[in-house]
Amino acid sequence: MRILVVDDHPKLRANVRSFLRLAGMESDEAVTGKDALALVRARPYSAIVLDLNMPIMDGRSFLKEIRAF
Repeated sequence: MRILVVDDHPKLRANVRSFLRLAGMESDEAVTGKDALALVRARPYSAIVLDLNMPIMDGRSFLKEIRAF
C-alpha cells in the first residue's frame, strides 16, 4: 500500500510518514497541492493524507483537480 502525505509542515509530514512506515506502508510526500497533483498523475496511491490549508494550491483545489481526471 502506498500513501501520499501532503502538508506544508515538515515535522507533521515526517511524523505521519514515520507512523505509516511503522505500520508497514510506503509513502511519498508533497509540500503543495501542485506538487501532489504531479505525483498523483505519475502513479496510483491507495490513500492520500491531505492538509486543506497549503500554499500554491490548497487541498480543496487539489481535490477538484483529481476528481476531474
